Amino acid sequence: MLKVLVSDSLAEEGITVLEQAAGIEVLNKPGCSPDELLELIKDADGLVIRSNTKVTPEVFATAKNLRIVGRAGIGVDNIDLPAATQAGVVIVNTPEGNNITTAEHAIALIVSLARHIPQATASMKKGLWEKKKFQGMELYNRTLGVLGAGNIGRFVVSRAKGLGMKVIVHDPYLTAEAAARLEVERVELDEMMSRADIVTVHVPKTKETTGILGREQFKIAKPGLIVINAARGGIVDEEALFEALESGQIGAAGLDVFVEEPPPEGHPLVNHPNVICTPHLGASTEQAQINVAVAVAEQLRDFLIDGEVRNSLNVPTVSPEQMAEVGPYIELGQKLGSFQGQLAQGRIDIVEVEYSGEVAELKVAAITIAVLKGILEPVRESVNLVNASSIAQELGIKVIESKVARSTDFASAVTVRVKGVTDRLVAGAVFHGCQPRIVRIDDFMLEAIPEGCTLLLHNHDQSGVVGTVGTVLGDAGINISRMQLALHESRGEACMLVNINQDPGEKVLAALRDAENMIAVQLLEL
Repeated sequence: MLKVLVSDSLAEEGITVLEQAAGIEVLNKPGCSPDELLELIKDADGLVIRSNTKVTPEVFATAKNLRIVGRAGIGVDNIDLPAATQAGVVIVNTPEGNNITTAEHAIALIVSLARHIPQATASMKKGLWEKKKFQGMELYNRTLGVLGAGNIGRFVVSRAKGLGMKVIVHDPYLTAEAAARLEVERVELDEMMSRADIVTVHVPKTKETTGILGREQFKIAKPGLIVINAARGGIVDEEALFEALESGQIGAAGLDVFVEEPPPEGHPLVNHPNVICTPHLGASTEQAQINVAVAVAEQLRDFLIDGEVRNSLNVPTVSPEQMAEVGPYIELGQKLGSFQGQLAQGRIDIVEVEYSGEVAELKVAAITIAVLKGILEPVRESVNLVNASSIAQELGIKVIESKVARSTDFASAVTVRVKGVTDRLVAGAVFHGCQPRIVRIDDFMLEAIPEGCTLLLHNHDQSGVVGTVGTVLGDAGINISRMQLALHESRGEACMLVNINQDPGEKVLAALRDAENMIAVQLLEL
């Protein structure tokens, strides 16, 4: 049985998805302490969390069977991603489950601040009628600056346009074509701050985005700017925001998130009269809670049972539709990498992976990672599709990926060149849609099935070599299942790839190496 630990509160619908999956045992322990987590995680294959559980390097070191961590929600700053990748654990989130809910909450904060709704409500509850004090701002024709045009940002854009607002966006990854489809203007951060009446934040919290709205941005902001943060605490510099509110440069702020949650008693922003705040309610609707719970449960179920990866933060996502096309090439890539890894005679400096023909039109990131996995398996334990790139980087291996549209002898081909102590080239193709083949080894062209125990023989092109190989193997009781031959006429050399039914042992390998006209003999396990 596969064991999935649920360490934070999850909607019952998500628990049911896991419980109904054949072969999965669910351990539902919401609210467990860090010490309890370390004990419970020891034999777990999967872990489901929300924002409370902290998945630290110690957790990954303790969880020997852990293969996947699913975050019911978007933010993963409570997960140590480098440690997860190093441990070979897939990290997934549910970026779509609460997109609408979070976008609506941002709009609610905007409207509430523009019309002073929380302050007016508090005034009336005190028995006051301060109509003139709470004169608001009409949103129609006002300029909204959206920082980040991802899934949530785009929903905010559409709803703001419905209110008749002018929308400008700062997002380095937003193309001109995408901006045109959204009917927004792309601007640099400084320009957005100087032009916008309201700025709302919708970027993930990363090293680059932490404190992205700080003192320098507030100095150039349009006087009276309203700042909204319903993304992650720390993207807006809290100290700088307080200073700008006190000076009047920033008119008001709506905050759903804080660096420390819950914020400490007496937090200056919580107590500021021009700040309205909510306790991280962006995703807190019944629909969103069910959506993310079901989504994360389905992701863990499908990964643990079928190996399907969706919304991963540290391994390329391959949808079921893409897998039908890419899957055979992932297998081919791993075979080519394994071939190269076993051929390597020492240090590897550069790995070049070239895609030509039809395969060049596919999303090839997962294929390249499969190549690296195959190459690194002989030198590192516990290499998988999650940590292969990280390990290659750690070892100082430069990885070069390229695509060419030129036609070859095959409709699609993958070529892997490894440079280091030796320089070797191996190319492969997929036959009949799903059958990987080795089609080139250095300068030798052939068509061989990369499977099982395989001998790679390099010899002078002289008569009798094939017979000698057959005799040596036959005398040792080793059956030849396939043999592929290749010739390099100008050099007078030949190459054989021989599939055999068992490991021949050192004595047989020595006999082959000593055979007349033999240049090199290598045993590969494919």
